[in-house]
Amino acid sequence: MSALRNTVRALPRGLRLAPAPRRLPAVSVRSFSDHAELTPTPVFHLTETEELLKESVSRFANETILPRVREMDENEAMDKDLIPQLFDQGLMGVEIEEKYGGSAMNFGACIVAIEELARVDPSVSVLVDVHNTLVNTVFKTYASNALKEKYLPRLATESIGSFCLSEPASGSDAFALQTKARKTDGGNGYIISGQKMWITNAAEADIFIVFANLYPERGYKGISAFVVEKGMPGFNIAKKEKKLGIRASSTCVLTFDDVEIPAENLIGQEGQGYKYAISILNEGRIGIAAQMTGLALGAWENAASYVWNDRKQFGKLIGEFQGMQFQIAQARMEIEAARALLYNAVRTKEMGKGFVMQAAMAKLYASQVAGKVSSQAVEWGGGMHFVREGLAEKYFRDSKIGAIYEGTSNIQLQTIAKLLQKEYTK
Repeated sequence: MSALRNTVRALPRGLRLAPAPRRLPAVSVRSFSDHAELTPTPVFHLTETEELLKESVSRFANETILPRVREMDENEAMDKDLIPQLFDQGLMGVEIEEKYGGSAMNFGACIVAIEELARVDPSVSVLVDVHNTLVNTVFKTYASNALKEKYLPRLATESIGSFCLSEPASGSDAFALQTKARKTDGGNGYIISGQKMWITNAAEADIFIVFANLYPERGYKGISAFVVEKGMPGFNIAKKEKKLGIRASSTCVLTFDDVEIPAENLIGQEGQGYKYAISILNEGRIGIAAQMTGLALGAWENAASYVWNDRKQFGKLIGEFQGMQFQIAQARMEIEAARALLYNAVRTKEMGKGFVMQAAMAKLYASQVAGKVSSQAVEWGGGMHFVREGLAEKYFRDSKIGAIYEGTSNIQLQTIAKLLQKEYTK
């Protein structure tokens, strides 16, 4: 039984993972005192379940992942012994229902786990993030009952998932897909042909959600989503990319040479894949924001500990110099601001409200802060943080991807601007 499921079952039965919004009657200023007991909570307030999960993941990350981080980065590969432990901890099925073997927790719990993992290793964090917020969510939200019953138990307990949207010619223009799908002659299946690029988790995954255009004449409205399994004839991992950062996380080129899949492997409806991708990526951006805030906090903690405990110049610890203290304080404030945007997006989504702008702001600002703070952290440590013995230079390299994947910084700005324009146009 997983550690997460043990955590959940230790709590009182019926405990809500996120407080439901309360519908209050209209009140006048004069009668406001009648509702004084409704005390607002801080934005970083976590439920009891989320707090216990945070402690559990932090302990696992520091005891089990941390000793492997440097070796995984140098080898540019995830430790194979680590992956089963992620499943054993329940971290690969955070929101999946218990009847499928999942931990049956809420979205906020998933974000807490992603953030805590990134404090130690952003590579492991993104593996867990993509698996949960993209792959599992697609199955939970759009797949048929038959597909849920077939794949969710595997995704919760043993098989890594991969989300295959990007292509050489479709990055920010995500729906300029060249990968095609067509129906088999008998109409009892589909055949997929084409290539995908920049696909996270591809080297470790067994289950792939592949977006392909079934009706090219309809443009993006012909895009559909399919389940492809590792080992299907014609499906290959053509290349594993060598990257600047998050090097233990696999990023691969995939090729589909007339890969035939059964008709039941269609996710949802034909031609609705673009809608599924848009909705899922908006949620995924919150996951990337959590990865970046966790990274920034990890980089800050690593550097702050060094300058306040180890590094001395001119007879005293450099963290005692006022110029250093100003930088350290400013950096921590910006991290907390990024986390406020992150958890605002989380709770907005959990309340069932529109969260597209909140997700874009959280992802954009968190990636900016992660880049800035991890860069400063290298400088604070001097030569010791420039060499590849500690974690400082790795945090810096890992941070750069935050401004690129799941929507570049310019795409986030464009999204925010369009929504603001819609709100303020008369």
